[in-house]
Amino acid sequence: MTLHDKRWSREELIVAFNLYCKTPFTKINSSNKAVKELAPIIGRSASAVALKLANFARLDPALQERNISGMSHGSKEESVIWNEFNGNWEELAYQSEQILARLRNDTVENTTDIIKEDLPAEGRERESVVRIRVNQYFFRKTILASYDNRCCITGISLPELLVASHIVPWAVDKKNRMNPCNGLCLNALHDRAFDAGLITITPDYTVRISENLRRKHSIIDSLFTFYENKRIILPQRFLPSIEFIEYHNKYVFLDRKAEHGRVTGGYHPPMNSDAT
Repeated sequence: MTLHDKRWSREELIVAFNLYCKTPFTKINSSNKAVKELAPIIGRSASAVALKLANFARLDPALQERNISGMSHGSKEESVIWNEFNGNWEELAYQSEQILARLRNDTVENTTDIIKEDLPAEGRERESVVRIRVNQYFFRKTILASYDNRCCITGISLPELLVASHIVPWAVDKKNRMNPCNGLCLNALHDRAFDAGLITITPDYTVRISENLRRKHSIIDSLFTFYENKRIILPQRFLPSIEFIEYHNKYVFLDRKAEHGRVTGGYHPPMNSDAT
C-alpha cells in the first residue's frame, strides 16, 4: 500500500483541516512550506496533503459563492471533520493544536509561540490560560490566512500591524469565539475603533463611520472618513456572518446603540437576545 492509498485517520484529518484554516487558499499546493513540513509528520507526501486541503475547500460556502469548488470529489470523512469544527470551534481548534504538538514531539506552548514566563504556575489556572492562548493563536492564524494577510478596510499587509478582530465581542458569545465567520482582519487602529463602536461593517460589507468619530480631529478624514461606504476586502473563505455583523451594528456601533438606549455602561446583550 502506498502513502497515497493509505486511509486517513481522524487525527490526520484534524491536523490537515488545521492547516487548511491557516493556509491562504491561493497557497494550497505541494510546494507550500507548511504543507511540506506537515507531510512527513503524518506519513504522507506533500502532494497528498495538498490534495486533502483542496478536498476541504470543496466544502467551503464562501468559495462556493465565488464558484470556486476546490476538488470535485472527496471523502465522507472530510465532511465529518468540517462539521465537527463548525459545530465546536472552541474545542476542535484546541484539540487540533494539541495533536499537532504531540506529532511534532513538542509541547503545545512551544508550537503556538506562548511565552512560558507569562504563564501561571502549574495547575488548573495555567491549563485554562494555555487553552485560551492556544485558541487565540489558531484564531489569528485562521483570520489572517482568510484575508490573505491584509486589513480588510485599508489593505495594509504588514502582519505586525494586523489583528484578528471579533465581530461579536469575545465576552458575549462563547460558542462563536473561535468561529472564523466571527472574525475580521483589521489593522490595530481600525480594530480599536471597531471594538469601541466608532466604525462598523454593514450587512452589504461596507464601512460605516460613527458621528462620534467625525467630531474628533481633522486627521480622521484620511484615516477613517476616506473609507466610509467603501466595500471591505472580502476573505477568500469564512465569509463574515450577517448575523454577527447585524449584532455589531445594533449593539456595538455607537450610533445604533444611541438609538437603542445603550450608550453607557459598555453593555452588550448576549447573542439571540430579545433585547431591542
